[in-house]
Amino acid sequence: MTPLSRDGDVFVLRVDAGENRFTPDTLKTWNEALDEVEGAAGAKALVTTGTGKFYSNGLDLEYMTASGDPGGYLASVLELIGRVLVFPTYTVCAINGHAFGAGALIAMAHDTRIMRRDRGYFCMPEVDMKLPLHPGMTAILQARLPHQSAHEVIATGTRYGSELARERRIVDEAADEALVVPRAIAVAQGFAPKADPAMGVLKRGMYPRVLEALGRKFEG
Repeated sequence: MTPLSRDGDVFVLRVDAGENRFTPDTLKTWNEALDEVEGAAGAKALVTTGTGKFYSNGLDLEYMTASGDPGGYLASVLELIGRVLVFPTYTVCAINGHAFGAGALIAMAHDTRIMRRDRGYFCMPEVDMKLPLHPGMTAILQARLPHQSAHEVIATGTRYGSELARERRIVDEAADEALVVPRAIAVAQGFAPKADPAMGVLKRGMYPRVLEALGRKFEG
């Protein structure tokens, strides 16, 4: 069973795993939920959200280091991000709290982003952590953001609250905490009749370079 609920034609995936880092368990949760939504018949759309003060805090660096296969782990996260990017339904990210690193990137992979107004930051902190970005991570930011915004996100490590995130076109809307998910559902519902394998094909046509970059072996 996956933590999916349904409101009309909209599936809602609410990940509840502390900081919602991408552990093997949370990756499994995401992929099983996407399988279920993709397999459902008829009109459908997808909203994803977290719980508490985290949407997703990104990579589980401790697990990555201890896993014995950091490249394989990273590839599994990047594969999930790519899957969301070209998912064959409309996707809305209800950013209930912090979205950092890979958590910020999977938010960017959604078609629309709605961010909690009063709490939480969107941030790519790698510049302050002195860490490189995988080429696919850079590519998705370049593809989904205005050029200057992508440069600022990567080069400065700025923590964006909702209003600055809207100004930089990182998110589409801001809403009060209680309205973030309902608003995301309302937006998604309007596009649910468009769900079709053709939507996935159309998205793939827009992002071939991003998908190719996400699939590269990391040599950083």
